[in-house]
Amino acid sequence: MLINHDTRCALDSVVDLINTAPAIAGREALAEVADLRAFVERNKVSEIGRLDRHDVTAVQAVRTRFTEVFATTDDATAATLLNAMVAEAGTTPRLTDHDGYDWHVHYFAPGASLSDHLAADCGMALAFLIVAGERERLRRCDAPDCRHAFVDLSRNRSRRYCDSRTCGNRLHVAAYRARRREAGETGETGADEAVAAS
Repeated sequence: MLINHDTRCALDSVVDLINTAPAIAGREALAEVADLRAFVERNKVSEIGRLDRHDVTAVQAVRTRFTEVFATTDDATAATLLNAMVAEAGTTPRLTDHDGYDWHVHYFAPGASLSDHLAADCGMALAFLIVAGERERLRRCDAPDCRHAFVDLSRNRSRRYCDSRTCGNRLHVAAYRARRREAGETGETGADEAVAAS
């Protein structure tokens, strides 16, 4: 699936945002203004001025709405949710080539709050997935103890885990050990490490 750099960055931002929720992170990862500033820096969100407590609350509310989009089971519901978010954000598409990036489109209005910025740009990135018939790429990790959100950008839509090196690998090793136990064999560290590396 072809996704331009700006759309990919917006998708990464919305996933990171959703994964800051207490139900996923184990605590409120956007509790303070400093947390919000770290989120902005981590995701290289541009054109953001001073942040305050109001921004924390507003971004948490946008996060809840994006979480609802990821939870939908049909395009129509996702479209309704995104249309409302994008409209409320006061979307103003404009071309920009800031910070050494080639020309791309920003959907948030100049001077927009962080919450409106995220609702507009990330909302439009998710809208592009729906238009392309790719809403099903919005996923949750299949690991039983992990509910991280991610966007499956694999060619054949086969990604099941938020991170194959952690969640995926851990489950593969556990399944391997369970098969060995069922077969009545004793596990050897070397064999486990070989499976973990695969």
